[in-house]
Amino acid sequence: MLHINDLTFRFGGRMLFDQATVVVPRGHKVALIGRNGTGKTTLLKLLAGDLHPDGGSVSLGVGCRLGRLSQDAPDGPHSLLDTVLAFDTERASLLAESETAHDPHRIAEIHTRLADIQAHSAPARAAGILSGLGFDAATQARPVGEFSGGWKMRVALAGILFSAPDLLLLDEPTNHLDLEATIWLEGYLKSYPHTILLVSHDRALLNSVPTRTIHIDQGKLVAYSGGYDQFERTRRANLERLVALQSRQIAQRAHLQSFIDRFRAKATKARQAQSRIKALERMEPIVGIVEENTPVFDFPSPEGLAPPLINLENVTAGYDGRAVLSRVNLRIDIDDRIALLGANGNGKSTLIKLLAGRLKPMAGEVRRSGKLRVGYFSQDQAEELDLSLTPIQQMQRLMPTVAEDKVRGHLARFGLARDRAENVTAKLSGGEKARLLFALMTRDAPHVLMLDEPTNHLDIDSRSALIQAINGFEGAVILISHDPHLIELTADRLWLVESGSCTSYDEDLDAYRALLLEKARTAGRGDSASQPAGQPTKKDQRRAAADIRTALAPLRRKAADGEKLVNKLTAESARLEARLADPAIYAGPPAEVARLQIELGDLRKRLAGAEDDWLEALETLEAAAADQGG
Repeated sequence: MLHINDLTFRFGGRMLFDQATVVVPRGHKVALIGRNGTGKTTLLKLLAGDLHPDGGSVSLGVGCRLGRLSQDAPDGPHSLLDTVLAFDTERASLLAESETAHDPHRIAEIHTRLADIQAHSAPARAAGILSGLGFDAATQARPVGEFSGGWKMRVALAGILFSAPDLLLLDEPTNHLDLEATIWLEGYLKSYPHTILLVSHDRALLNSVPTRTIHIDQGKLVAYSGGYDQFERTRRANLERLVALQSRQIAQRAHLQSFIDRFRAKATKARQAQSRIKALERMEPIVGIVEENTPVFDFPSPEGLAPPLINLENVTAGYDGRAVLSRVNLRIDIDDRIALLGANGNGKSTLIKLLAGRLKPMAGEVRRSGKLRVGYFSQDQAEELDLSLTPIQQMQRLMPTVAEDKVRGHLARFGLARDRAENVTAKLSGGEKARLLFALMTRDAPHVLMLDEPTNHLDIDSRSALIQAINGFEGAVILISHDPHLIELTADRLWLVESGSCTSYDEDLDAYRALLLEKARTAGRGDSASQPAGQPTKKDQRRAAADIRTALAPLRRKAADGEKLVNKLTAESARLEARLADPAIYAGPPAEVARLQIELGDLRKRLAGAEDDWLEALETLEAAAADQGG
């Protein structure tokens, strides 16, 4: 299907691909991974013909139809459904020709081809894709020009999926999706009948869809079997093997050099010494895997506050006199880790703006602790950043009385040290702008972090660093994200925002995923189909499944809480180990070193106990699930 042979490409004087070679067989679903800036999007452009290689070749199979999600959103007066249908250019062309054709043979050919491509079912297939991406039947009839840019990009995604190309190129397809649409897309891509090349930083998507993973590593394309987690395990094993080989080679070189140094001047041993010199010269150094710098996130810890931090009573909120949320009652405490569920447009961002103090309530009462500080991360970076200033200038404008070295130190907590802090913000990458937002929002050590889609511009390693930072943060966290991996590893509670209200969702994310998939399967169908006598209806089956999930929910929460505690203690242990590994600390007072060693010992004991409790909770959950048949 796809052959890349000795591909060489330079961009801006930098070598992105250096004689890279890989083959993608027909029908495979492949993840393309690598740190930001390694050339993932560039490779897709090379495949699409937008760029041309400096050397080597890129070739597709004969007759291969290539489809790529365009960065230009559709627009105009046509309905969403008609816009998506137009993406199948062959069908549109045949239908147009059938209106004017007069030759009976040509008319027969047209109708035969329309039947071959199942043109009669096209409207239903297009409507199903739009529904999965969050557009109901009424919305599908509205003109595409009425929608915002993010929703238009969903229409573009629906169109490219509907056209079903032989090679589907997807570059961050979940960036404009909510969690609900992301879960639907995951299922759709798993059953996609053709070849996929997927660029994404969504770990769940990279584990569930791909059958192969291609890693861009030092200008090469290295193929691995399976999804992202399997890639990580294989790469880690390769690294450990290379480290062992390097250690053995270093010892062997030292042994040869020792012999040479001892006997080179002795006539009786000169010949043996010369042979060892030649052996040493022929010994090619083993090149290890070059590990790139680990991303940095470090949220400052706030001082404690008496609960509750925020309390809402019968609050109504919205815009221009129109209520989006009504009669909301909730409270937030310092140890809360809450993820907001619900489709886009139901009011998640409205609620987080209300909690952050960015939106005034239309009715009801919002009470906040008098000393409360809130850190707010907006999914729209343009709202928060002055692109004409450097990061250091933006921080100094908000922290005018703080010494410059402390301002720079705070930026360094988020990987914006030295030259990165002095670059104009407009020239920063999306990930670096996100880091700057994190630095800005935490400058005064907030008690609660309000995070609205914080991972949109972060690569996988940066997302992992963010997860560790959130789990190590000592305040409250309110999170909106389409990344289920982030939610599962950081959130202790789930709130469902839908139908104008916000309520606690007492089950876990797996149950929510199952609920969404069931809704997608039954959309447009009733449950009134005839059932054999004595057999439960689908409604009864769903109710029974819900009862099982409800019964297991406390055990799932206990297991999840155990995992969160293990992750938190692991992160704290790693932080202390890093401090004790720093030679500079031993130049200071010995008492401080002793204190840290005692604290690390206590942490390790707590971690061992937490791991035992977590494993016990998992075993209890598995046994209960087996008894319940769930």
